[in-house]
Amino acid sequence: SGINAEYGVLYRNVRRVMQGKEPTADYNGYTSCPLTVGDDRLVLAEFGYDGKILETFPLNQAKPMWMNYWLKKEFMPPLYWHGLIRGTWRGPGTIRKALSLGMAS
Repeated sequence: SGINAEYGVLYRNVRRVMQGKEPTADYNGYTSCPLTVGDDRLVLAEFGYDGKILETFPLNQAKPMWMNYWLKKEFMPPLYWHGLIRGTWRGPGTIRKALSLGMAS
């Protein structure tokens, strides 16, 4: 969901304002749409305001995969409850950059 990425931008900007600085972080409209397309298969569509694809993982996420289904079912709920709610998860941007393997993100 986009709230994860939007929270990271809000966090950085509020922190800068509290330090007496101008906010500089921009929200690119990132959103994630997990689309279940069959038994244990999911397409993970990630994109920004302009429709630009913003995939987190360096593989074709348009292809239905069991890994995407597992992420949605098993990984993302704890990430939400123990990361986002507690303020330690600020979206997939860092992971996307780390996994881009030198490709533009």
